[in-house]
Amino acid sequence: MPWPADYHMHTPLCRHAVGEPTDYAAHAEARGLTEIGFSDHSPMRQDDFDEWRMRLDQLDEYVQQVARARRDHPRLAIKLALEVDYLPGHEAWIRELAARHPWDYLIGSVHYVSDSWDIDNPKKLSQWRERDPFEVWALYFERLTMAAESGLFEIIGHADLAKKFCFYPQQDCTPLFRRFLQAAKQRGSAIELNTAGLRKDCQEIYPSRAILGLARELGVPITFGSDAHAPGEVGADFDQAVALARSVGYTHCRRFTQRRAQTTLI
Repeated sequence: MPWPADYHMHTPLCRHAVGEPTDYAAHAEARGLTEIGFSDHSPMRQDDFDEWRMRLDQLDEYVQQVARARRDHPRLAIKLALEVDYLPGHEAWIRELAARHPWDYLIGSVHYVSDSWDIDNPKKLSQWRERDPFEVWALYFERLTMAAESGLFEIIGHADLAKKFCFYPQQDCTPLFRRFLQAAKQRGSAIELNTAGLRKDCQEIYPSRAILGLARELGVPITFGSDAHAPGEVGADFDQAVALARSVGYTHCRRFTQRRAQTTLI
């Protein structure tokens, strides 16, 4: 059976990835994937919002680069997408981005628990040491729930990114997880199994087995993504991700074309 589609990949336009899209596509083909999707960090209205996303004037260039990869690799299904940061009050901007090109899907991710703290940024690690982990996780999942409730996204990205640096709450977070997953189910959003967590301090796929098991219980669909920032990371550890999905009872995953969902076996 072929590998699931890798729907989470970046490009050098985000300023912290290497390799052109056609290089990622070549590696996908070599690894036996039949479908991939580029979902680089979307621009904000202000280019100086942070230092790890494309500028607004590069959005068309990004689309052209993905089109070039499609021409170079005609046997590979290559989807065009964005990873879009969800911040409260930015919904109009997200809708504007969604209308600019014929995206196949949008991944909604939460990196910021305030307008200035992106919790996965190693340059801001000291802020974690000054906060109660449960407080941060609660803020994170509140925004993740809002992202799911917005209905703006086909996929919610790396659903427990807050564990990246291993600051774990002592309290039970199950109510936070359940509320988020219920919102995803209600709005029809999938969550991704993101293997980048295996390459971070937490050394665990996003989301955890506990969250994924609850997602399966609630009927939340899934996708897969490597979160590749280099061609060699495409499809990385998909064997572990597929095994995890199957271990909690998943038999199918979602694929997207022009923001319409299809279901396929895993």
